[in-house]
Amino acid sequence: MPRITIIETGLVSPQFRERHGSYPQMFQRMVAAADPSIACDVVSVANGEALPNPATLDAILITGSAAGVYDDVAWIAPLEAFVRAAHDKRIPMVGVCFGHQLIAQALGGTVRKSEKGWGIGRHVYQLAPDNGLIDGETIAAAASHQDQVITPPASARTIMASAFTPHAGLLYANGTTLSVQPHPEFTVDYADALCDLRRGLAPDVVVETAKASLAAPLDHATLGGVVTRFLTGHTPA
Repeated sequence: MPRITIIETGLVSPQFRERHGSYPQMFQRMVAAADPSIACDVVSVANGEALPNPATLDAILITGSAAGVYDDVAWIAPLEAFVRAAHDKRIPMVGVCFGHQLIAQALGGTVRKSEKGWGIGRHVYQLAPDNGLIDGETIAAAASHQDQVITPPASARTIMASAFTPHAGLLYANGTTLSVQPHPEFTVDYADALCDLRRGLAPDVVVETAKASLAAPLDHATLGGVVTRFLTGHTPA
């Protein structure tokens, strides 16, 4: 059975960690909901742990982070090299939020802080027809970001898009790399808590609209299942 190695690039703030868990724990719950037989390992670059040789891994999942991919953080350049090596070796790899942006930057895309400001709460994305991964015309998921992929790498096809986030999901031509801007690992409670955390940073109307949006259904189980199957190629019986 393939194992998923979660690369922890961000730390949940102490006031939220006890109730909601770490980002790897959120992803482990997401994976277990899709297929409880799949095991996960964690490598925390945010806590100074060294990256493994990607060739030794079955699958890679890169988390979100408060950092920007353009920040002067010691582990970002090594992580970009890790991403390029994993991509070249066709190791199944998924990035979420910061991970989405990091993969894009590592493979030749452009990422920056968007002039549109904070994207928080429930966002609805149009799905590219015949994308091969996600059925339907739209998918709804919680978002929490200012940075965006502005120009995807040449090898990436946009499969999720919205007016706010034109490149919210990227599928790479090698067939083993996928990334998404929204967070299928978030609970509604955690997404709501993050909206409150943006008070004073985002306009009040943006925060209140985002909080209200979370009353509508989220397709996290669907997107989490897509991510899990993409990484493991395993369909539960």
